[in-house]
Amino acid sequence: MKLFLTTLMMWVLAFAAAAQPAKIPVILDTDIGDDIDDTWALAMLLRHPHFDLKLVTTTHGSAEYRAKLVCKLLAVAGRTDVAVGLGAGGRKGGDKQLGWVSDYKLTDYAGKVHEDGVQALIDLVMKSDQPVTIIGVGPLETLAEALKREPALAAKAVLVGMQGSVRVGYGGKATPDAEWNVKCDIKASKAVFAANWKEMRITPLDTCGLIQLKGPNFAKLAASQDKLAQAVLENYRIWSKKPSVSDLKASSTLFDTVAVYLADPGKDPLFEVEELPISVDDKGFTVIDPAGRKMKVATKWKSLDAYHELLSKAIEGTDW
Repeated sequence: MKLFLTTLMMWVLAFAAAAQPAKIPVILDTDIGDDIDDTWALAMLLRHPHFDLKLVTTTHGSAEYRAKLVCKLLAVAGRTDVAVGLGAGGRKGGDKQLGWVSDYKLTDYAGKVHEDGVQALIDLVMKSDQPVTIIGVGPLETLAEALKREPALAAKAVLVGMQGSVRVGYGGKATPDAEWNVKCDIKASKAVFAANWKEMRITPLDTCGLIQLKGPNFAKLAASQDKLAQAVLENYRIWSKKPSVSDLKASSTLFDTVAVYLADPGKDPLFEVEELPISVDDKGFTVIDPAGRKMKVATKWKSLDAYHELLSKAIEGTDW
């Protein structure tokens, strides 16, 4: 009887494991350390139950500074299993969150730090048995360099980006803008947008430019005792040059968090998604162009309030 029960339990556990959806392998490519939204996005990504974060690469220069921020946040989260790669665009510079890592060294990180983050990204994608989702929330130098070295990687990866402005500009303006991540390096953006990705999805300013936590959603998070949430708020305090976290009453615009949300194909989206042909013009605008690459574009919120509530809970680690 004991043998029967043991065997039965093993079958039950095996069935339960098989019933769980396989986690999605993810790379985050980020210019963390300039705007604070990258820090929020990384914390949100670390909380996601369906993602298996494998690698974080930096982009747009300041690689050592950005990598220090990533490494320390990963250590706070207990995720030193995640590799970090120094990406394209140069290594020195960056100071907006320097106070949080002024005494931190890359050698302090217990996980793997790749000096050549571009090659680490290429190797991970090309060797993976399943498609890798790359979440790009910064200018596209690192991804453009990866495509230059290995054009075949696009067909093996899904690209999800906080990129562009299709019908709406900054702050909900009724006309589009040349969005920073795209216009920062137009040549790189053109190459990445035109690549033959297995799938491409973007959240332009039309949706990501409207995200700000305030009121009860922000107050609850600011009072959280969760270590990762506290690290995010402390970085925000340093970035915003406030004397204490208690002086923070609302978040800045959290553009990049929407790309993390968009990366989960299993979610019933809180926004409308259109398939549109998009290209990058010579001024850095992302335009609807019949000759452009077709991609899924998050163009309009169905329930912005629901997203704000989800974001607050995700950062604190209480729900997803």
